[in-house]
Amino acid sequence: MKMKMMTLGWVLLLLFACARASELTFELPDNAKQCFYEDIIIGTKCTLEFQVVTGGHYDVDCRLEDPDGTVLYKEMKKQYDSFTFTAARNGTFKFCFSNEFSTFTHKTVYFDFQVGDDPPLFPNENRVTALTQMESACVSIHEALKSVIDYQTHFRLREAQGRSRAEDLNTRVAFWSIGEAFILLVVSISQVVLLRSFFSDKKTTTTRVGS
Repeated sequence: MKMKMMTLGWVLLLLFACARASELTFELPDNAKQCFYEDIIIGTKCTLEFQVVTGGHYDVDCRLEDPDGTVLYKEMKKQYDSFTFTAARNGTFKFCFSNEFSTFTHKTVYFDFQVGDDPPLFPNENRVTALTQMESACVSIHEALKSVIDYQTHFRLREAQGRSRAEDLNTRVAFWSIGEAFILLVVSISQVVLLRSFFSDKKTTTTRVGS
């Protein structure tokens, strides 16, 4: 019973030991700009990762500023990117996504803002002595689960992007087919009218002139 309780405790630690992170998927309308804010302590390592899931050419403007307003990162019309930095001071950092260059296309944007490194799985993980077999197994499972979560996130984003592209292509094909059918109908009617004009009898009128 005691061993089961210990195992349950390690599993709970495994599930809840993670760094502070903000992960969000949101819709960015045309001619719009959306900003987010995060309080960061000096010396903290942070990573901003984003990707445009749907909309237009799958691009967006991204800008990251420190509390003083200094631009740390700025990219125009990027489909996806990742940027890692270390906070040089305490304060509120701001990162914005802009779709102001688009006049009619909405975008769906995903971002993951990670603040700090993962805390150790065990309070005494950095001790001099080696980890026990169970502790080593828990650490290995923890790292594998983090990799699985990252892969699942990227695969979901790719699946959503592929579905959006397929739906957009299907819509274009449908409109193109309707246009072709309309043109074919107009050409067929025109040909019928033209052929009838060739074989129709033309009535001639005769005028007699008296002598």
